[in-house]
Amino acid sequence: MSGTRYVGRGRILAAALALGSVGLLAGCASAPALVTYGLAAPVERVSAPMRLPGLVLIVEPSAIELYSTERVVVREPDGALSYLPGVQYADQLPALVQTRLVETFENASRLGGVARPGDRVTPDWQLNSSIRTFWVDVETNLAVVEIAVRAVSEANGRVGAARVFTARVPVAAIEGRAAMLGLEAALAEVMLDIVRFAGTGGGNA
Repeated sequence: MSGTRYVGRGRILAAALALGSVGLLAGCASAPALVTYGLAAPVERVSAPMRLPGLVLIVEPSAIELYSTERVVVREPDGALSYLPGVQYADQLPALVQTRLVETFENASRLGGVARPGDRVTPDWQLNSSIRTFWVDVETNLAVVEIAVRAVSEANGRVGAARVFTARVPVAAIEGRAAMLGLEAALAEVMLDIVRFAGTGGGNA
């Protein structure tokens, strides 16, 4: 008898788990899809003195775990950090910033003077960067982007130049599209400043 009761309870438990799984899948299926944004690179041409002559290798930026995701970070008035619901980046943020920075250099007039790891080239400089801030601030209604950059000589490992670039752009609201437009504009400002920092050889900016 005890064996019969045990089997029965096992079947009941299995059925309950199956129903729970179905309910969970149904809940996931009904969840709204995240809207994806690509943070387009600026297309402006830049004319600036050449600080980093030759080929510049753009390395994927380093970032803390908070930013190593597709999610958009929001800073609350009390300093707490969370993710903005309903939206995501087209790639993990460090990889996306690397791609857009390469494109910004190319658009700015250094098409043949920039590369990324894996391009099988011998660079003159390696551009290392770190994403220090990349969020929408609820208290100030600002999109804030801060990226630290170091240019390292491939010939001798010397740091040729280093700087922290920051941009703050007002956002109309702390919601998907408005936040993304603000972050895109702030990132564009920072990336153009990085290109000017490296230089294009076209004279004074």
